[in-house]
This record gives sequence, structure tokens and C-alpha cells, in this order.
Amino acid sequence: MPDEPRPISDLLPELRRGRGLTQHDLASRLHAASGNASVTREEVSRWERGKRIPGPYWRAWLGRVLDTPARELERAAAVARWTRRRR
Repeated sequence: MPDEPRPISDLLPELRRGRGLTQHDLASRLHAASGNASVTREEVSRWERGKRIPGPYWRAWLGRVLDTPARELERAAAVARWTRRRR
């Protein structure tokens, strides 16, 4: 039986911690990989607390940095959007 779909706010901290990264480490790696300095530890925290959903641009970079299939991150973002609408 497949895993129950989870929102990206649940998936990101699990992936990050599984790789031994802090929120600051993840933000630094995203910056280094993308060349875009607009992501900060605070933004990673917002994603993980469900305050924001990373857009397609950052989901693509998250997939690369966390070595996670884009499809998994897209699904988790869709679950988060669906959950928000139901509140």
C-alpha cells in the first residue's frame, strides 16, 4: 500500500534532517546551487511550518539539493494547497 500523501511542510523537515542539515544549511545549499540569494533560513522555516508553500522554482532546486524526485515534491505541494483550501 502506498504511503499516505503528506503536505510539503511535513516532507521537507524529514528530508532535511535525514541528510543531517539545519534550516540554515539547506538555505545555504539552495543559494549555492541556484545562485539566488533570496532564500533564507527564515523562508525554509516558513515552508516547514506550512506558512508558505515553495513555488515551482524552489521546488525544483529543493529536489536537486535534497536528491528527491520532483514528482514527490509536486505532490506534497498539491496536498498542502488542498489542505489549505479545506480550512
